[in-house]
Amino acid sequence: MASLLSASNLFALSLIPFLAFLWYAKRSRRFPPLAWWGFAATLVFVLITVVAGAVAQLRFGQQLADVDPLHGGAEAFLTVSNLLVALGFAQAGNRQQGAGKDPGKR
Repeated sequence: MASLLSASNLFALSLIPFLAFLWYAKRSRRFPPLAWWGFAATLVFVLITVVAGAVAQLRFGQQLADVDPLHGGAEAFLTVSNLLVALGFAQAGNRQQGAGKDPGKR
């Protein structure tokens, strides 16, 4: 039972609800496209983090958090994905707010 609950197995299982969320968000056609790409970019962050963690362990014998250049580089992808999500929802909010205004009034 302990091997089923290993960190790598739990990590892999955690991708299932996230992928389901991405599928639903895309299929709903009500999700802001840029925000969807931001959430999808989170998967790129995850992949880069896994690779950077392996490099940190194999090359430097340390965990990723202790190798600043690798850790910072991986975290930069999280920042980019978060910006895409925020910008996507901001655009959608601005569009919705703009659609509710009467262009004849000031």
